Amino acid sequence: MESATLIGETLAELQVRPVERSEEGRYQEQMRRHHYLGALPKIGETLWYVATWREQWVAQLSLSAAALKCAVRDRWIGWDFRSQYGRLKLIANNSRFLILPDGRRPNVGSRVLSLTERRVVADWQARFGHPLLLLETFVDPRRFHGGVYRAANWIELGLTLGYRRTREGYRDAAAPKRVFVRPLGRDSRARLLDPDRLQLTGAAKIMLNAEQMRSLPLCFTQIADPRRAQGRRHRLPVVLGIAAGAVLCGMRGYKAMANWAEGLGQPARQRFGCRREQGHYLVPSEFVIRDCLVRIEPGALDRALTTWSKAWGAADDALAIDGKTMKNARDENGHQTHIMSAVGHDSKTCHAQKKSALCR
Repeated sequence: MESATLIGETLAELQVRPVERSEEGRYQEQMRRHHYLGALPKIGETLWYVATWREQWVAQLSLSAAALKCAVRDRWIGWDFRSQYGRLKLIANNSRFLILPDGRRPNVGSRVLSLTERRVVADWQARFGHPLLLLETFVDPRRFHGGVYRAANWIELGLTLGYRRTREGYRDAAAPKRVFVRPLGRDSRARLLDPDRLQLTGAAKIMLNAEQMRSLPLCFTQIADPRRAQGRRHRLPVVLGIAAGAVLCGMRGYKAMANWAEGLGQPARQRFGCRREQGHYLVPSEFVIRDCLVRIEPGALDRALTTWSKAWGAADDALAIDGKTMKNARDENGHQTHIMSAVGHDSKTCHAQKKSALCR
C-alpha cells in the first residue's frame, strides 16, 4: 500500500462489497489466520463484506444475528424481552471485524464501517426480505478500546453483564464487553418499538437448542418417502427436519431454507442426522428440500409438526382464535373453504387448525 502521505487518497479509493460465494474460502481462511477469535460459520441471516483498495483486500467484516439478550441494548431501545423477541431480526451484530495486515493505516477502520452502513440496509432488504434498523457490536476491553467505532459515530451504551451463552445456558464470562450500537435511520428506535409501523408478518422465530435439533427429524419418521430409492443422498426425516428447523428460525422460501442449512456447523448437522462423507456432515441442497416438500401430503406434515409443538412449545396463558376464507377454494359441492386456527399468544404456535366448507 502507498506510504502514509497518501492516506487521504487511499481512503477515497476504498470500496466495500459483499463477499462472493467463490471467495468465501479465502474470507474464512484469513479470519482463522488473523482474527483472535477465529472464523465463524454462516448461521441464519448473515452477510460477509470485504473492503478493497485497488482490488487488494484490506479488511473483512461479518454481520450476523443479534444477541438474544443484552440488557443495556434493550434498555436503550426501551423494550422488554416479551416485546422484542420477534423483532431481533431487525438488528444485526457486527460479529467479526478484521483489518488485514496490508490495511493497517489511520482511519481505514472507521471508513470501512461508514461504507458498510451506506449499503447494508439495501443489501439486507434484498437478501432477506425485511428491513435492518440497528447494528450492534461487543468489544473486549482487555484487548481494545473501541476507538474505531467511536470514530464511525457508533454509540457506546455500557457493559454487558458478563455472561456468555453455552450449550448448558448462560454462564459467567471472563470479562464484560463494551456494547456499541449504530442506528441505521433517524427513527430506528421508534420503529423497533412500533412493529405495526413495520408491517411485520409471519410467526416469531425461535432459537433451536441441541435437543430440539435432534427431535425434529424424529417427528417425520412415519412419513413415507415418495422418492425413488435410486439416487437418494439424504434421508427424508433429515430433509424435513432441517426445513422445519429453518422455518422455526424465521426462514421463508426454499432458498432461505437452503442457505440456513448451509450455515449449520458440523455439530448441528450431526444433531439433525445428516449423512457423513469424508469426515464432514452434508446438508440437503435447495433442490432436494423443494423436491421433498412439494411431494409430501400437507396433512402429514401438519400432524408431525403438531406432535413436536406439543412436546416443545412454550406454555400459553391465552389463545387467539382466527379464521380466514380461502379465495377460489371450493369443495366438491361448490362450498367455499374456510380455515380456523388457534394460536398461542406467548409462543406464537398454531396449536390446532380446522379446515371446513361449513364455517359461517
